[in-house]
Amino acid sequence: MEISVLGSGYVGTTVAACFADLGHEVTAIDIDEEIVATLNEGEAPIHEPGLADLIAEHAGDTLRATTDYGAVPETDVTFMALSTPSEPDGSIDTSIIEAAAESLGEAIADKAATHQVVVKSTVVPGTTEDRIAPRIAAGAGPVGEAFEIGMNPEFLREGSAVDDFQDPDKIVLGAESEGARESMRAVYDPLVEGVETSVVETGIREAEMIKYANNAFLATKVSLINEIGNICKEYGVDAYEVADAIGLDYRIGRAFLDSGAGWGGSCFPKDVAALIAAARDVGYDPTLLEAAVEVNDKQPGRMLALLDEHVDVAGRRVAVLGLSFKPGTDDIRESRAIPVIEGLLDRGATVVGYDPVATERMRERFPDIEYADSAAAALDGAAGALVTTDWDEFAALDAEFDRMATPVVVDGRHIVSRRDGITYEGLTWN
Repeated sequence: MEISVLGSGYVGTTVAACFADLGHEVTAIDIDEEIVATLNEGEAPIHEPGLADLIAEHAGDTLRATTDYGAVPETDVTFMALSTPSEPDGSIDTSIIEAAAESLGEAIADKAATHQVVVKSTVVPGTTEDRIAPRIAAGAGPVGEAFEIGMNPEFLREGSAVDDFQDPDKIVLGAESEGARESMRAVYDPLVEGVETSVVETGIREAEMIKYANNAFLATKVSLINEIGNICKEYGVDAYEVADAIGLDYRIGRAFLDSGAGWGGSCFPKDVAALIAAARDVGYDPTLLEAAVEVNDKQPGRMLALLDEHVDVAGRRVAVLGLSFKPGTDDIRESRAIPVIEGLLDRGATVVGYDPVATERMRERFPDIEYADSAAAALDGAAGALVTTDWDEFAALDAEFDRMATPVVVDGRHIVSRRDGITYEGLTWN
C-alpha cells in the first residue's frame, strides 16, 4: 500500500520505517527540514535500537521524506503521529494535530477516491471524532465520503520500539465503519501473517481509551510495588524476594514489579496526567491515579534521603549514573535523574553525570554540571553515587567503585552487582 505518515518524532519515524520494512511504500511528512533531510540521507534522527538499520535499508526506496502535504493524495492511508504535549493542568494540547488535520483536509480535497486517515497520536476519548475529524472535513468534505477515519493507538516502548512493532502484544483498530476497518487491516496484514498477536477491533473512543488504560495500569502497578518496597525497607525486608513470589500469581505477573526510582519518560507521566485531567473534566475524582503519581514523585527524594544517611554531600563530588529515563534511549523526558540532580545541587554537591547515550540531551537541561565519558570517570573521587537508569554496563561495575573517595552507592534500579567494599543502599532492599 501507499502510506503517508504525518510527524517524524519517536512514533512517526518508527512506524514509517517499520511500514516500509513490511513492503509498503511510505512517505514521511514533517515540517522540520532537518529531520526530512536526515531521513532522506538514510540516517535516523533519533536513537532507537534497530531503527537506523531499517532507515538505511529503505531510504530512497520504499521510504522517503518530505515537507510537502501534496504527497498525501498519492497515498491510500495517512497515519497521524503528531505530538500532543501536556498543558500545565495535565490535559493534552491538540493544537499541533488539529493544525495538521486542516492541512490534511486541504491536501485531499480534490482526491477522487475516499482517503483513509488513521490517528496514531495518543488522544483522550472523543478527540478523534470531535476535534480531528471536523478539521479534516472542513477542507476535504464529509466523513464517509471524502475520507474515513480510524484510531490505531501505539504501544511502542522507547528502547525497544522496533521490536514492539514487529512482535506486538496486540494491534488495536478503532473505527466506526467497515471501510475504515478494512483499510487498517490491509496495512497490518503483512505483519499479522508473520507473528502471533491479538488484533482487537473496537470503536474509536474505546481505542483511544485503551492506550490510556494500558499505561495508567502499568504506572499504577509500578507505584504500588514502590509503595510495598518502601514499607519493606522500613522492616528490613528484601522487596525483590517479595516481588518474585507475588509475581508467580498469574493474576499479578512479575513484569513491572521492580521497585525503585519510579517511572518517567514520554508516556507514563503524560498519559496518566492526561487521564486525570480528562476524568476531572467530566466530574470524576481519579483518587487512585493521583496517588500513583504522588508515590512516583517521592521516589527520587527517597534516594537522596538514603544518601544523606551516609554522607554530607555539600561541597563534595557525587556521581549520577544514568541520565535517560530508561536504558536503550537517549530520551531524558521525566527522567528520574532530573529531580536527583536538582536535589544534589540544592544540597551543594558537585554533580558529575554519566550516560552511554543521553549526555548531550541532559547537558541542555543542566549545562553547568560535569559530564564524564565513562562510569569509572564519574566515580573517580566521588563521595557517593546514585544509579537512576538500569543500563547493563552498571551491573558489571566492580573495581570502578574503588575509585570513590567514600564508596556510598544508592542503587535505584536494582542493577549494581557488587556489594563488598562499598556502603550500599538499595532503594527498596538491604
